[in-house]
Amino acid sequence: MSFLPFDRRSLRFNLLIRLGLVALVIVGVTWFLHGILLRDLAWDFLGDRLRQEARYTLDRLERLEEAPSQWLETDSPTREVFHHLYVLRVGDRTYSSHPDWLAPLDSYLDGADARLFEVQWQGRQLLVYRDSFELNGKPGVLLVGEDFAQVEDGLGALHWWVGGIAGLVLVLLILMNLVAVNRSLRPLARLQNQLAEFQAGQRERLDLDCPSELDELLIQLNHFMDELQRRLQRSREAVANLSHTLQTPLAAVTQVLRGRRPIDDRRRQRMLERLEGMQTQLTSGLRRARFAGPGSAQHAVVAQEAGTLVDMIRTLYPDKRFELEVGLPAKQSVAVERQDLNEMLGIVLDNAGKWAHEHVICRIFQEQAQDQGLVFEIEDDGPGVQAAALSQLGERGKRLDESTPGYGLGLAILKQIVAQYHGEVTFSASKEEGLCVRIALPL
Repeated sequence: MSFLPFDRRSLRFNLLIRLGLVALVIVGVTWFLHGILLRDLAWDFLGDRLRQEARYTLDRLERLEEAPSQWLETDSPTREVFHHLYVLRVGDRTYSSHPDWLAPLDSYLDGADARLFEVQWQGRQLLVYRDSFELNGKPGVLLVGEDFAQVEDGLGALHWWVGGIAGLVLVLLILMNLVAVNRSLRPLARLQNQLAEFQAGQRERLDLDCPSELDELLIQLNHFMDELQRRLQRSREAVANLSHTLQTPLAAVTQVLRGRRPIDDRRRQRMLERLEGMQTQLTSGLRRARFAGPGSAQHAVVAQEAGTLVDMIRTLYPDKRFELEVGLPAKQSVAVERQDLNEMLGIVLDNAGKWAHEHVICRIFQEQAQDQGLVFEIEDDGPGVQAAALSQLGERGKRLDESTPGYGLGLAILKQIVAQYHGEVTFSASKEEGLCVRIALPL
């Protein structure tokens, strides 16, 4: 993995883009709010200073007997210090320290409430505080103003300096995000390396110290790896069993065919029995090799698969009546591979159709008492199996059928498939005196 990815599908690239956008929005909004709050702060600060100046001026007017015109002269010490604009109306007379501003401020002299406002005139900007008073029995209004343009120029310069600092902070945040994302994605790189080792045959399981968000992923990956190992082991055992089982009869048949002795009817019958046995073993081994097991991550729709299978069995045994009772929703699926489900039901339905006299019924329902277990019950009205022989059904190497009694080699395969799904197969006498096969699978 490169440090600076440019692949748009890269997780690192997308995280950096999103984190960068978040940082840009936060820094931009902060800078914007800084400009607004800075101006409001300057407004409040200058307004408070103008209020204090207005109170000082009114106190001086009440204490001193000098004329307002003399106090507002251009050489006044107060005006030289604060550079304020004064407009004063006492009775019918109006005085101003800046006569040019008298016309634009004349309308504001009519109010009597104390307030702060902003006046713009000929490209100039003035912040003015107004207060009313009474002097020697005459009503008066005082306006004290200060040029706000110079203050705003200073605030603008400060705001842009803060913007430059915010830009540096944004770059720093992006670099920190880059380092944090790369460090956070290191477990994925180690996971990729371990998967490569597994593919090369150098590892059987994943062993990774990773964030908790990856725990379920590792559990699932290890589960699938274990399932692959089980399938490989099962395939090897099936091949070994077939090789061991078929080696001796094949050698015997080959020896007979290569010999010069004539093949009479007795020897031909023995050869035929050996070949039939080999065919049975081969079929059994191939059916076992097809098991997918619960690790296949596939689901089967029970009602649909069972209905299709029963219809197919009806065509094989047209003289028998098959009934299907499904106590599940039509679209409900279970974590059973489709071929495995068909194999389980097919074995039992085929045997039931073979030995039933007239009637076979298949019930599928969900049993609440066994942890939401899925149950298949197949009953026939055939000759049944003696109670002493029920425990032998499904044992490997036992060839029983209902008439002798016994049921066939398929039941051994059935038990193996059900065991793969941690289920259970039980045999009992049916209500119609035949055989009842019960398959319980945990959900």
